[in-house]
Amino acid sequence: MNVAMNVAFIGGGNMADALIGGMLKNGFAQGQLRAIEVDGAARRRLADKYRIECYDESRKALRPGDVVVFAVKPQQMKEAARFSGLKDNAHLVISIAAGVTLDNLSRWLGGYARMIRAMPNTPALIGAGVAGLFAQPGVSEAERKQAEAILGAVGGTVWIEEEALMDAVTAVSGSGPAYVFWFIEQLAAAGASLGLAKDIAQKLAIETVLGSAKLAAQSADPPAVLRERVTSKGGTTEAALKAFEEQKLAERFLRAVEAARDRGAELSKG
Repeated sequence: MNVAMNVAFIGGGNMADALIGGMLKNGFAQGQLRAIEVDGAARRRLADKYRIECYDESRKALRPGDVVVFAVKPQQMKEAARFSGLKDNAHLVISIAAGVTLDNLSRWLGGYARMIRAMPNTPALIGAGVAGLFAQPGVSEAERKQAEAILGAVGGTVWIEEEALMDAVTAVSGSGPAYVFWFIEQLAAAGASLGLAKDIAQKLAIETVLGSAKLAAQSADPPAVLRERVTSKGGTTEAALKAFEEQKLAERFLRAVEAARDRGAELSKG
């Protein structure tokens, strides 16, 4: 649902592209959205694709009361913040840069206190993402709704109450699509090794994951119960799950996600 506001994106990469497209589909008007992008080709692409106003620097683009979304790469955040022209908490700021803490961003902005940190994921590119959100104490309920309207234009949103847990969000949902793609890849490869044609094995793997995720999303039962229903005693599924257990895959997977979380924490300190 459209919350009345104007939004300026600093950075015009894939995630900004996805958010702008999703917002326009969800009732935002082109005049409500602006983008600031230093790369001329990327700036023209956004302007041509969405017919929104695009600028090469923030000072030319920002309007009073704009919600400002930092959508640059993490390594570009410090420079983008310092040259943004933001001051005096005049705007709600939303950062979607992985690993950039609000403490750091606040310092680069000269002590900002109206900021939200968001961690979207790549399924947002097709409107099927999910984003974890953390707000500073100075952010109002109305401003939380604004953030929900922006990130919710490309999927679901959840609020996290401790910023330190954003590293866990990154490990689960930010990096999570890669885990799912890897599983699809392995399932298809296993099918091919069992004699299926590669294209058939890949279609079976993709459609199985897609259908299972839809079933889990629509069911009132947790995934564990759905798994048990597929697992007949003494059957084929039970044989596979026993092999998983013997190889301690659950423990290994937990260690992998912990490694992603720990790396996120390391990056946030850098």
